[in-house]
Amino acid sequence: MKHIKIISDPQVMMGKPIVAGTRITVELILEELSHGKSIDQLMDAYPTLNKEGILAALDYAVKVLKSDIIYPVKAV
Repeated sequence: MKHIKIISDPQVMMGKPIVAGTRITVELILEELSHGKSIDQLMDAYPTLNKEGILAALDYAVKVLKSDIIYPVKAV
């Protein structure tokens, strides 16, 4: 299995974390999954994205949330 990385480059998508080799942000992947899209639907909608990239985005999100920084969330 190819190792997919999450990268951040100020010249690409305003520096937001993206799946390497794409312009697809971790934020977009999480948002789409949270709205009920499946991995297969994401790959159909974004042909440059593969399952490994989606899993890398999820792994990245887990690592960020395990950091010592707490972000308060307002009730909507």
